[in-house]
Amino acid sequence: MSAARSSHGVAGRYASALFDLARDGGALEQVEGDLEALSRALAGSEDFRRLTKSPVFSKDDKEKAVAALADKMQASALTKNFLGVLARNRRLFALDDVIEAFRALAADHRGEVRAEATTAVPLDDERVQRLKTEIEAAVGRAVRLDAKVDANLLGGVVVKIGSKMIDSSLRTKLQRLKSAMKGA
Repeated sequence: MSAARSSHGVAGRYASALFDLARDGGALEQVEGDLEALSRALAGSEDFRRLTKSPVFSKDDKEKAVAALADKMQASALTKNFLGVLARNRRLFALDDVIEAFRALAADHRGEVRAEATTAVPLDDERVQRLKTEIEAAVGRAVRLDAKVDANLLGGVVVKIGSKMIDSSLRTKLQRLKSAMKGA
């Protein structure tokens, strides 16, 4: 069993079950796309996040809401059924973690490592590709790079690969300088 399958508890078990069904049914890419769309919906909608996290909503209300969302985003039947199972079992609160665990399983299946690069400003396609090439050279494997923006970094980049983090952001460098100046 890979680390991705065992390290996420409830979310890992659900992600593993969905991954196995998607792989065996030849729907891996479709389900992965559905989950990416769900991830964007979670990030972009406070109402959707509240629905998934709050115990105030009944499981029937949650089931109806995720079914409507899945229909609207034209999700696969497997993804729709899976969301229904999460809602019926009162596990929608773990949806973010399920998506992350599924991503790890899919990347592992493809022989990829997932990396996340956070920068102060959006990177153009050429810079994303150059960063991806540098990371691939460092880890010796294909990399699936997710680029994010955090204006608080001021400049530089923070790269996360699994549990490792390389922080060369201007914010961190300034914090280190500030700490060094206090000690002088």
